[in-house]
Amino acid sequence: MTTNAIELNNVEFSYGQNVAIRNAGFAVSAGEFLGIIGPNGGGKTTLMRLILGMLKPQSGSIKLLGDDPLRTRSKAGYIPQETNLNKNFPISVHDVVLMGLTSTRGIGRSFTHADHERSDQVLEQLGLLKYRKRSIADLSGGQRQKVLLSRALISRPSILFLDEPTASVDTAGEDEIYEHLCAINKIGTTVVIITHNIGVLSKYIKSIACVNIDVDFHPDGKLDDATMSKTFGCQVEIIAHGIPHRVFETHSHNCKDCKESHA
Repeated sequence: MTTNAIELNNVEFSYGQNVAIRNAGFAVSAGEFLGIIGPNGGGKTTLMRLILGMLKPQSGSIKLLGDDPLRTRSKAGYIPQETNLNKNFPISVHDVVLMGLTSTRGIGRSFTHADHERSDQVLEQLGLLKYRKRSIADLSGGQRQKVLLSRALISRPSILFLDEPTASVDTAGEDEIYEHLCAINKIGTTVVIITHNIGVLSKYIKSIACVNIDVDFHPDGKLDDATMSKTFGCQVEIIAHGIPHRVFETHSHNCKDCKESHA
């Protein structure tokens, strides 16, 4: 029987009187590549934080890797949209990656020789080994994002969460990061990613959660014009490019509320 990496049952969450998530109920199998899409302010990041146990739902239940997220999130890797990493702080790439072990090892504990070797292995997989001694401040935006990905991967997570990981990366760097995520997914790691770039993500996703307060889950990765228009609150056109179960979004409107999310 297939194990579910994520299970939500009738989850609701509000910030005070403002409803953020409503009617969230779906299951994601282990090994999936889930894309979370929707307009700015629609609840995408809130949904991810609920799954990780960073927020507690007002009603409903959530399981991460088969248990309460507070007990299992140590098995998850997470790259938030806003990180606490100061890119101007004089810390080496190698040391940033080692920071990914502190959640399981504890702050202040010395890293072992095996830890340092593991850091180098992950950096080599992402093509960053030659930068291991370089300051994080000396890297490009795309390189820094790959360092953060390396930091998330060093603990060998069962599931990886990413919130807009390519928002500040150029097109070439974006494609490279998605290729790495695809490779990680192929070896069994469940990947959950928030994105506005439907055209790029559509090459890799297996399932989609459309979030605009309400959550519509599409396990086969198929979307249509009506679903997209409902999610983004305005007319959105879907153009298929001959790839089964993949969609590409275009738009020709000037909807004030969501045009930024379509950029």
